Amino acid sequence: MAIAPDFSLGTVDVALTPQERFQEYLRARGKKITQPRLRIVEHVLRQHEHFDADKLAGDLKAPKATVYRALADMVEAGLLKEMEIGRKKVYEHDYGYPQHEHLHCTSCDKLIEFSSDELLRIRDAVSRQHQFRPESLTLIISGTCADCRSGRSRSRHQDRV
Repeated sequence: MAIAPDFSLGTVDVALTPQERFQEYLRARGKKITQPRLRIVEHVLRQHEHFDADKLAGDLKAPKATVYRALADMVEAGLLKEMEIGRKKVYEHDYGYPQHEHLHCTSCDKLIEFSSDELLRIRDAVSRQHQFRPESLTLIISGTCADCRSGRSRSRHQDRV
């Protein structure tokens, strides 16, 4: 999954580095801080691309079971967000990143990130109306990107089929 290159989310100030937060999470649950886990965390944190577990396991040449367990721990620790895109689960950084949503092109599989103060206002208004305290908002709008509609990425899409 590619991210549109022209959008930067910025960052949110956090008390711990992602690595420190992950190690704190593991210690609090009595889990071992192993080299394979640390290697997976380091690899994931070096880039900001959406990815799936199979791609990560292939990139690292790591056992899929190890990758799946590490990703589950990273999601539970609040480092990653897991999203269902089409029929697969994809992951993205969550810790230290501001609230944002996604446009998903069902033709080329591109994800475009965006943030919207208006959506947050709607979330807050609906939550107040129902005396509800929101913890998160996940919105994925599926459709076709401008490149695919204009035919510019048609050859790229054909290569994937």
